Amino acid sequence: MRTITGLFDSHDQAEQAVRALRDAGISSDDISIVANNAEGRHGADDSDSVAEGAGAGAGVGAVVGGTGGLLAGLGMLAIPGVGPVVAGGWLIATAIGAVTGAAVGGAAGGIIGALTEAGVDERDAHVYAEGIRRGGTLVTARVDDNRADAAAAILRHANHVDIEARRRDYEAEGWEGFDENSEPYQPDQIRDYRAGLVPPPVFRN
Repeated sequence: MRTITGLFDSHDQAEQAVRALRDAGISSDDISIVANNAEGRHGADDSDSVAEGAGAGAGVGAVVGGTGGLLAGLGMLAIPGVGPVVAGGWLIATAIGAVTGAAVGGAAGGIIGALTEAGVDERDAHVYAEGIRRGGTLVTARVDDNRADAAAAILRHANHVDIEARRRDYEAEGWEGFDENSEPYQPDQIRDYRAGLVPPPVFRN
């Protein structure tokens, strides 16, 4: 099995990618999505309490409210350094523990640990995590080797972020890597970043 991953600045593009993966015959059980929800766009009622938990350095919490539709088990989580997200699928289910709901922050090294354990290169994992932190959406699929190229092509067609170019952009700001102890970005910071007004500040402890 191989892990194919794409970061999207647009949640709509990420949703299209998930649907295209399913249309190509990849099971929903093998697809995962993590979308920043600092702005409360994805219908989660508990975003304030979840954001507080994430800001305090809490680990990824249990699902507190399903939003349905895109993937089974989609719901609200809090990720340290990222804040509230809507997430679902195998990556998150594995990370939080199918039964115990153990925190990723304590059990698997945070979002970076979850990605690297799934086979994502650590340097790329840092960029993906930072991308989610800045308002992005991550789509991850696990596929057989003989379907990996097709799955990667689907994510490219959906206009995923060029990970190397994004890394260079971040590093030009002085960014050194994702830090789960940093403060999550606030909605106004994310909106400004999307609009290209100012890059969000990089908080490092």
